[in-house]
Amino acid sequence: MTEAVTVSKYLAAYPDSLQQQAARLLASGRLPEWLMERYPTPHGLRTDGALYRHVEALRQEHLRQTPRLDRVVYDSKIHVVRNALGLHTISARVQGGRLKAQHEIRIGALFKDAPPPFLSMIVVHELAHLREREHNKAFYRLCEHLEPAYHQLELDVRLYLTHLEAGGARLWGLPDPAPA
Repeated sequence: MTEAVTVSKYLAAYPDSLQQQAARLLASGRLPEWLMERYPTPHGLRTDGALYRHVEALRQEHLRQTPRLDRVVYDSKIHVVRNALGLHTISARVQGGRLKAQHEIRIGALFKDAPPPFLSMIVVHELAHLREREHNKAFYRLCEHLEPAYHQLELDVRLYLTHLEAGGARLWGLPDPAPA
């Protein structure tokens, strides 16, 4: 007989056995400890400028043929528990008889203090959208090419979001700089 499991929307696509394992970890209160053991420190890219330089360097290293990013920012309006981890947007407008496109990546502000692998997974996901718009096989192959541990990291991010959805506290964070 299998135990009843309340499925988090973040884990709904995973096998029942994994959902049950996650539910037990959450119910026992050990999920935060497990995450902190795996990912002990935040990434330290606290400003939009530092984030932009990091993402643009990854794009240059792996996706040189894709358009340059016009903007990369943390966005406090992205509510990850109800929406997305990040967004890749393209806005196009006619300027002087030419079509000009702007490429922008927005990362949920929740991930401003996340561990480096979590930020890497989200950035890779959004960068992959520069080449593949849809979440298809080619998209996920590209994500794995850019970040070989992509699928494990995606699961771990989903476990963290499940922890937050259940009312858990944020696990990582640097103190905000004191006003000058």
